[in-house]
Amino acid sequence: MIPRDVCERVLRAAVATGADYAEIFAENSLNHSIEMVGTKVNTINDNVIAGAAVRVYKGLRSIMATTVDTSEAGLMRCAKNAAAALGTGDPVLDFTLTERLYGDIHPVLLVPSSVSSAKKAAILRESCQAALSYDPSVRQAVGTLLDVDHNILIANTEGIYAQDRQIRTRISVSAVAEKDGQTQTGSCSPGRRMGMEMFDGLIDPAAVGVEAARQAVVMAGAGYCPAGVMPVAIENGFGGVIFHEACGHSLEATSVAYNASQFAGKLGQKIANDKVTAIDDGTIPGAWGSINFDDEGTPSRKRVLIEKGVLKSYMIDKFNGRRMGMESTASSRRQSYAFTPTSRMTNTYIAAGEDDNREIIASIPYGLYARKMGGGSVNPVTGEFNFAVDEGYIVRNGQICEPVRGASLVGKGSEIIQKIDMVGTDMDMGQGMCGSSSGSIPTNVGQPLIRVSSITVGGR
Repeated sequence: MIPRDVCERVLRAAVATGADYAEIFAENSLNHSIEMVGTKVNTINDNVIAGAAVRVYKGLRSIMATTVDTSEAGLMRCAKNAAAALGTGDPVLDFTLTERLYGDIHPVLLVPSSVSSAKKAAILRESCQAALSYDPSVRQAVGTLLDVDHNILIANTEGIYAQDRQIRTRISVSAVAEKDGQTQTGSCSPGRRMGMEMFDGLIDPAAVGVEAARQAVVMAGAGYCPAGVMPVAIENGFGGVIFHEACGHSLEATSVAYNASQFAGKLGQKIANDKVTAIDDGTIPGAWGSINFDDEGTPSRKRVLIEKGVLKSYMIDKFNGRRMGMESTASSRRQSYAFTPTSRMTNTYIAAGEDDNREIIASIPYGLYARKMGGGSVNPVTGEFNFAVDEGYIVRNGQICEPVRGASLVGKGSEIIQKIDMVGTDMDMGQGMCGSSSGSIPTNVGQPLIRVSSITVGGR
């Protein structure tokens, strides 16, 4: 993308005024999407993102400059702007760039850009048609097929010169069902760090549409959820969004380094129930949130965040690591060159436990079974959260009973993870896009079926 000798000259210009670290992050990415309404293509979009950022540190000061001109002249202007903004001083660094080949644990067989839009549309149409055919109450289906070809280069004064190609594919269907004048929506959005081979046996487009329609039909016929404090069983897969939002963000150095986290200063302390082991792992082959190395060039790794209730690690990027006096954990991520990177999650999940799913449900005399979680909000400083339950059911006498809508879960992350007292064996993951100060990035959330012994359920 940018020759190594050019990167060396640009970095030397960046540190000319005394910076003690400098990096170049360059990208050339193609985003392609097809949207279908019903069974007809509505839009086809191609979006190219190309440019570079030069970032310099001096102690706890960080300055970043960006450019769309990735010629040597353009990069030099960018580097000199960053150096000038840092102030005056003499160069203090001597370095040589060495190319790093970290390997690729996510091989792609069918590059999406080589597959015709007509073939992609046919896959999406199969999914939408399956949703529309599921039940007469399904009134509408909207689908999107997205593929991203994200090419990046990282060079820094620690001697790293590395490139990576990140290809991801995702299909998403949203279905609307109507019963007795009431409409409800269901959705299903699986994705992988893979090419179009994702549809050759791993993900069935028709099954995606059916699942979206099933949710919509069930919830369209549901009554409202009663409010109160009660035990709640949260299903596996996307149910992990509770940990991701209510606890995961509070374990990122973005918050911890500034003591703006409910878990700051608690390494080695017991913060969760003994049954809770939580992991962030960017090395899972083909997983939606996986990376070969982070956006500062640190090789990806598996991190145990919480082990049997004890806080073992934070997620740390290079700059916030300086403030904390700790090394990077390969957690630096950014949406694009236009965003300053910071600590973020990859594939974050509660590890499988030993409790039988049937026993988890049977243990609840009266409560809520949250089969599918939705969106919500959280304050990482306090850990207070509010999440919608997209598909919920009342549990009576240890049996899953009627569906209910309008449910929400309200609580505080540091309290909830202490109340997770049963953890199933069937860990699974769901895909999402996580927003933070460094933009929107692909992340996996996951868990087995879990029981929270007591939580506030919002409803009517």
